[in-house]
Formats: sequence, structure tokens, C-alpha cells
Amino acid sequence: MTQQLTLPRTTSTAGRATDAPTLGVAGLVTVLLGAFLPMLDFFIVNVALPTIDHDLAAGPAVLELVAAGYGIAFAVLLVLGGRLGDALGRRRLFVAGAALFAVTSLACGLAPTAWTLVAARVAQGASAALLLPQVLATITAASSGSQRARALGIYGAVGGISVVIGQVLGGMMVAADLFGSGWRAVFLLNVPFALLTAVLAVRFVPETRASRAAGVDVPGTVLLTASLLSLFVPLMEGRAVGWPLWTWLLLGLFPLLAAAFLTVERRAERMGRTPLVPLSLLHIPEMRRGLGIALPYFTGFGGFMFVVAILLQHGLRLGPVAAGWALVPMAAGYFAASLSGPRLVGRFGSRVITAGAVVQGIGLVTLLATVLADWTHFSPLRMLPGVALAGIGQGLVGTPLFRVVLSKVPAERAGVGSGVLATTQQSSLALGVATLGTLFLAVSPTMGFAHALALVLALQFGGSVIIAVLSLRLPRSVA
Repeated sequence: MTQQLTLPRTTSTAGRATDAPTLGVAGLVTVLLGAFLPMLDFFIVNVALPTIDHDLAAGPAVLELVAAGYGIAFAVLLVLGGRLGDALGRRRLFVAGAALFAVTSLACGLAPTAWTLVAARVAQGASAALLLPQVLATITAASSGSQRARALGIYGAVGGISVVIGQVLGGMMVAADLFGSGWRAVFLLNVPFALLTAVLAVRFVPETRASRAAGVDVPGTVLLTASLLSLFVPLMEGRAVGWPLWTWLLLGLFPLLAAAFLTVERRAERMGRTPLVPLSLLHIPEMRRGLGIALPYFTGFGGFMFVVAILLQHGLRLGPVAAGWALVPMAAGYFAASLSGPRLVGRFGSRVITAGAVVQGIGLVTLLATVLADWTHFSPLRMLPGVALAGIGQGLVGTPLFRVVLSKVPAERAGVGSGVLATTQQSSLALGVATLGTLFLAVSPTMGFAHALALVLALQFGGSVIIAVLSLRLPRSVA
């Protein structure tokens, strides 16, 4: 491949227009590696949780924090990470985020106690929030036309495949027990790759930033963080700690904090200041409608991956390797759909998302029928048709979705636009774990694994219907 992505003219620190360097293939691979690592780590820990519990005597409440702490910190700081990249330079923040991701991954791998691991996971999520927004922002600001479309399509594929590969790779790493490391290898594996990403970025990723740096919106940042924490902490921890009063109080605060956040952001933009999340971005139809699809899509995806990981290990009593390999058909389906996605989008536009939602729905119904028909003989082999179809559908939705959302975002707002999209993505993945995952764990002792899984699949099928309906409101042509 010799094709290069051409950067637009950017403004130097002295205010002069300069010809920026080009983002070649090596630069694109580098930023995609930077996207792969933090998204991989969102789910790679799922299959390692039983081993972590055994080694560190974590208990259910702390164990859920090991999984949730990363996602919460990741989600609440993403928009701020995008804003800092706009102001300080996206390559600079990308390199810093990759280096910090290596350090915090090392801290996770060496954690002596369960609570130390929780703290390291929160720090790891914060470093991922510095790293990930710079990927989309760099692609959006540093490319245009078909080159940008191709890069965003690959990014969408990387995002979905990393989630599935995370659970496959996590199972293999735990079972391999390299040098007696057990579950620790899941985190230590990040260290050399994150450091390599930082080094490659210095060499191959050009610096871009917003032409006018905006200050940090402190009230907006505080209110967004408080809003997301008031939602995610009780949802993720409530079941494990028995739903005490504080969990209900926090949930009751969520709509009030969310309303306060929207009010503050709207007022700041009306007064000419730069809010953390400019609500005027939602005036862009592609952004507004695309985010509406992203919410049910990623919520269902996140919940499904968590539930299946629990089902395979606790319901079917599979080991971590077998549990991971059971999802390979989904990864293969997603990858195949992602490869054909750009060509299909060029021919059929946003109707590819509609078709993907339909195929995903068929896969979920197939899996649902398999579960209810004969649970006693349910196995990864019997799962194969359903999960493969679901993976194909998810690939057809996810690959063009990023192109749709960011297609009309101006280059100077690439950081904040990418941050909003990434926050929606990660928040929805976490919301899926918190809602569908918590529901599955709550009802499976009384309903049994088969009917609990059927309930989750039925809810996710409802999400597929919503995606299909909303996709019909997207512009037919995808820029």
C-alpha cells in the first residue's frame, strides 16, 4: 500500500498557515493500534474474573468494580480527553495516553490486592480516555473524502473486533499461565504494545490541533462526571451490595444532574463560551441521528458480550479458553462484514445499517430459539449459527456508523465531536453491562440460565428493531 492520507492546511502556533505533513499508512496503523488497546481492555478482563476472584479473594462487589472501574473512568473522561487534544495537540495527548496506558497496565498486572487492582483499573481507564479521542480526531482532522471514509470504516471494524478478540485472547492468556502469571498476563500484555504505539506515534503521526484553543469547561466537566457516576456506580454495584439506600439516592440524582449539565452547557454556548459538549453539534442531523443509533447498538453489544462470558463459564462450565473460542464465529462474522462494509456503503449508503440491524435481529432470534429448544444440549457448536449471524449484523451496523456520525463535523471541532461519539460508545457499552448484565445475574438464580439468557436476547432484539427504524431516518447517502 502506498496510498497516503493528506492533511489539510493547519495553523501553526504563530498563527501562520502551514502545509502539515501527511498521515501515511504507518500513521494510520499506529492510531488504530492506539484505538485497539483500550477497547480490547474493556472486555478482556471478563473471562479472567473467576481467576482473579480465586487469587485475590475479591468477592462479588469488588470483582464488579474491577470490571466496572475501568469503564466508568473511561466513559466520564472521554470528552475532556478530546477537548485537551484540541487545545494541546492530539499527537501529544495520544503519546501521553499510550505511555500512561502502559504504566497503568503494568500496575494492574502487578497489583498485590483486589483493591489495588481496582485503583489501577480506574487509572487505566483514565489513561485510555486521553488516548482514544485523539484517534478519531486525528483521522477526522487529517483526512477527507474517500480516504477519511476508508479510515473511519476501518476504525469501526477495529472497535467491534477488539471487543470479541478481547474475550478470546483473555481466555487464552489466563489458560496459558505464562511464567506462572495467570490472569496478570492479561494486563502485562498491554505494556510492550502501548510503549510501541507511543514510539511509533512520535515518528509517524502528525500533530493537529484546533485553530483556537478553548479552555477547560470546569462546571460542565464536573456535572458530566457526576451525572455518569450517579448512573453507573449504583447500576454496576447495586446488586452486589444488596441495593442499599445510597444506590437509590444516586439513581434519583441522575436526571437532576443530567438536566443541570444540559442547562449549563446550553447557557455557556449561548454566552459565547466553549462548553465541554457544544449542544449545537446535535443540530447536525448525521450526528444527532447517528448517536441515537449508537446508544441501543453499543448497549446491546456490551450487555451481550458480558452475559455470554458469564453464561459460558458459569452456566456451561467451560474453561476460559473454550469460553473465548466460542465467540470466534462472531468475530469472523463481524470481520467479514467490516471488510465488505465500505464497498456496500458506497453502493447502498446508510441502508447498510438497516440491513445490518435486520441480520443482527435474525441472529438473535436464531440464538433465542436454540436456547429455548434444548438447553440441556446447548453448546458453543449449537450457538454458532446465531452468534455468526449476529456478528455479521453488528459489523454491518458498526462499520458505517462512525462515518455517519462524523461525516459533517468541521475539522476544527474534530476533537470534541470524536469525544462525544467515543463517550456515547463507551458509556453505552458500560450501560449494557450494568443493565443487561445485572438483569441476567439477578434473574438467573430463579429463572435458570436458559430463560435468563432468553430474556436478555429478547431485549437486545428490541434494540435491533429500534436501530432498524432509526436508520431509516438517516440521509441515504453517506459522505
